[in-house]
Amino acid sequence: MKLSIVIPVYNEEQTLRELVSRVQATPHDKELILVNDCSRDGTAEIMKELESEWDNLRCFHHEVNLGKGGALATGFQKVTGDVVIIQDADLEYDPDDYDILLAPIKDGMADVVYGSRFLGGRYVRVHLFWHYLGNRFLTLFSNCFTNLNLTDMETCYKVFKVEFAKRLDIQSRTFAVEPEITAKVAKMRARIYEVPISYAGRDYDEGKKIGPKDAVIALYAVVRWGLFS
Repeated sequence: MKLSIVIPVYNEEQTLRELVSRVQATPHDKELILVNDCSRDGTAEIMKELESEWDNLRCFHHEVNLGKGGALATGFQKVTGDVVIIQDADLEYDPDDYDILLAPIKDGMADVVYGSRFLGGRYVRVHLFWHYLGNRFLTLFSNCFTNLNLTDMETCYKVFKVEFAKRLDIQSRTFAVEPEITAKVAKMRARIYEVPISYAGRDYDEGKKIGPKDAVIALYAVVRWGLFS
């Protein structure tokens, strides 16, 4: 089973090389697809170096910033593997969790797997109460529209059999991509599983990019995609 690991990248010059090293260290047949969403730091140069170092790594670049949704849309168009994994570049999520994420698919039980930060992984950083509360509320709100019982709709770690990833046709160009994906896989009647993952969340002064504005956008997206997708 070949993995296609799609990594949206925006101004991650401090973490990208380490993240790629961790992904490459996982014992899986894989390709890495990096999508630079018009970064303004040294990310593009690092990506060029990484592409020359690794035969299984391909890079794509946006000339304008399209947001996480736009980066994922580009990445999903380029995958060639059997299973697609979304991987953020900021070191909050641990590639050592790939085995547990893949297990329900390997065992023939799941079409889509979400990695939940709230089910008790090997470690979870304790911080940012309001960010935690916002995530739980958005997940509950999303569940009301999808009739799922997810604990972590906003998680980065979403894993798909490739045929489901190809059907998503991602339209969102912001962090609204999370409720869009969730609404669409629910309407596909995909078999969705959740597994516990580790999480080393960053503070805002460490580079966390999600704020209150994104929560408002996500609420709108839940309604839009829940009712009209």
